[in-house]
Amino acid sequence: MKKNIQSCEECGKTVASEKIVIIDNRPLCLTCIYGKIQPFKIYPIGQVRNELERGKKDFGLSGKKNISCIDLFPSQKRFMYKLEEEKFLTIVYFLHQTKSVKSVFKRGLDGKEVGVFASRTPYRLSKIGIQDVTLLKIEGTTLYVEGLDAINGSPVLDIKMKRDPLKN
Repeated sequence: MKKNIQSCEECGKTVASEKIVIIDNRPLCLTCIYGKIQPFKIYPIGQVRNELERGKKDFGLSGKKNISCIDLFPSQKRFMYKLEEEKFLTIVYFLHQTKSVKSVFKRGLDGKEVGVFASRTPYRLSKIGIQDVTLLKIEGTTLYVEGLDAINGSPVLDIKMKRDPLKN
């Protein structure tokens, strides 16, 4: 079976397509982006279930934005001790349906031209999303939360307790 090969527009090297990232409509190799840093594995602990989908444009969501479920894998039950006592959580999730990355774009919130780090765009190299939510209830290993903008099917990477924003 023949591998799909592409050339990096920055260094000119020919590499396998899985080692290319499209940034500003240009194919760039992982070495040009990350140098000699090696990737590492992160395993999901569950998955988001809701009615949200990625918008048809380059930004935004479509679907009901009310309650989302986080279905944790049964193996995660042991880590949920006293989780029901927390009202606010931070959810870390994987942006599994991102498109190619743009370094500068007009953000959907206000139309201001900004870079990726000055936005909430899902179109980023790390493909990691972080969202503060309100925990409504827990049933088994399913968390019901409000305020999550992850789309349906997003892998959940971690959950952290968040301090009550009204307390110091």
